[in-house]
Amino acid sequence: MTSSTDAVTRDWEGLTIPTAGTYELDAAHKRVGFVARHMMVSKVRGEFVEASATITVGEDPLQSSVTATIQAASITTGQADRDAHVRSGDFLDVEKYPTLEFRSTGVKSRDGNEFVLLGELTIKDVTRQVELEVQFEGVGRSPFGQDIFGFSARTEIDREEFGLTWNVALESGGVLVGKKIKIEIEGEAIRQA
Repeated sequence: MTSSTDAVTRDWEGLTIPTAGTYELDAAHKRVGFVARHMMVSKVRGEFVEASATITVGEDPLQSSVTATIQAASITTGQADRDAHVRSGDFLDVEKYPTLEFRSTGVKSRDGNEFVLLGELTIKDVTRQVELEVQFEGVGRSPFGQDIFGFSARTEIDREEFGLTWNVALESGGVLVGKKIKIEIEGEAIRQA
C-alpha cells in the first residue's frame, strides 16, 4: 500500500475511481440480499450471509471483471422453518448444489457513477445471463490503512429459469411464492494487489 489516497485513485470521466488492481469483497461490510413476493400480497426479505468476490479493476475500467461465490446454505430470512424449506430440494437443494456462482462478461458505463455489469449467474447448475445495475459509491482509505471502494448492485431474476419451480396455487388465485426475485447487493472491496 502507498501512503497517499491520491496515489491509489484516478479520475475517469468525472469520477474518482481506484487505480487498476485486485480487490476482495469485505466480509464485514457486505449484504447479498433478495426480495420475494409472498402470497401475492407481501414481500419476504432475506440474505446470504456467506459470500466472497474478487473484483479486478482494469486499466480501462470498462475491462474490469468480477467473480463471486455465494454459500447457498447461508441463506436466512429470519424464520427457521422457511429457511430450511428454501435450503431443501424444493428450492436451492444446498446438499447437491452448495454454491451460487457469478462471473462477469462485460461492463458498460451508463451515466455518472452508474454502470451495467453483464454476467452469468449459476444456480443449481443452470447458468443464465443477468444484468446488474451497479452504482459506484466511492473510494477511500480505512482507518486501518486499507484502500477500499464501495458499490451497490440490483437486478431481478425469474427463479423458475433456474429450476426453482416449487409453488402452491392459492384458493383466492395466484401462487404462494412469486416468480420474480429482486437481488440487492451492497459492499465494500479491499485492495489486495
